[in-house]
Amino acid sequence: MRRTLIILFLLAVPALGAQGAPDLATAEVVDLTHPYDDKMIYWPTSPSAFQLTELSKGKTPGGWFYSANSFCTPEHGGTHLDAPVHFGEGRRTADQIPVRQLIAPAVVIDVSRQSAESPDYRLTAADVQAWEQRNGRIPAGAIVLLRTGWSARWPDRKRYLGDDKPGDASNLHFPSYGEESAVLLVKERKVGALGVDTASIDYGASKDFIVHQTAAAGEVPGLENLMDLDRLPETGAWIIALPMKIAGGSGGPVRVVALLSR
Repeated sequence: MRRTLIILFLLAVPALGAQGAPDLATAEVVDLTHPYDDKMIYWPTSPSAFQLTELSKGKTPGGWFYSANSFCTPEHGGTHLDAPVHFGEGRRTADQIPVRQLIAPAVVIDVSRQSAESPDYRLTAADVQAWEQRNGRIPAGAIVLLRTGWSARWPDRKRYLGDDKPGDASNLHFPSYGEESAVLLVKERKVGALGVDTASIDYGASKDFIVHQTAAAGEVPGLENLMDLDRLPETGAWIIALPMKIAGGSGGPVRVVALLSR
């Protein structure tokens, strides 16, 4: 039965399923996640950052080694997931997002050239349509990953965000999705998630966060602060993006990996 379901799923996504899902026994695994440490970048208005506190480290009275820590972090920092409820009242919280929605074929759209020319670049519907002319229609349920090249600036806060004034998010500059592409992807293509290698699925200078609002209305989570998207092809990879299952959470840290057929 499970094998039948997998075959039916692949038939439902012909543009990406032609190469088939990677074989888990032989697939190349690419980690798209920044480590959580004291260099972690948070939104400028975040009241706190990641903290790791050592609770125990060393030999116990019984003679064995033991290490344990506590950590504290806002939900939205570093490589993390935005649950739909983050910008949509009554929408799904982090623990309510179906796991199936977070394990899916990847669509990688590269706008690194345009982003190098303008830090305020926003993905257009024409960009999406150009991708589809090369690769076929983006299937429902796919996880779209927008490659801007911005992860190469990590962890330089000023270069990555466009500004490094603590507590001030009024002068940020980095590329991301635009409203028209978000509407196309969420409402018409019905994708499963939107990911990007910048700090937000809205571009830095946004004042209305319309992409977040559009995604939330469609129950589409966001994946922000990804890395190494240049290692992925336009099609053929599969994404596993599993966040901390925070009950009632508006998001949380997420480990995102890509699986590539060898």
